[in-house]
Amino acid sequence: MIRPTEVHTRTGYRIWLRYADGVDGEIDLSYLAVKGVFNIWDEPGYLEEVHITSDRAIAWDDDIEFCADALNMQLTGKSVEEVMPGVKQTVQSRDA
Repeated sequence: MIRPTEVHTRTGYRIWLRYADGVDGEIDLSYLAVKGVFNIWDEPGYLEEVHITSDRAIAWDDDIEFCADALNMQLTGKSVEEVMPGVKQTVQSRDA
């Protein structure tokens, strides 16, 4: 289980993340900024309210929440199997 330890906003709809294993970096979310619920990021101060939830999600409120594992995969380029060992086996077992 990958645990985020810090999150901060950057300019241009980017966030900076650090994980317990030392992985850190910026993620560009600008491609989402003009779509649906993400329009709220344009309200003054809202984007800066990013935080880590008790469930390890990166969130702003109950409507905008990102999976910490998915963001880690985006930062590192790792596959689902590398980040969550056993997931593929579980899916394969169900299909058998």
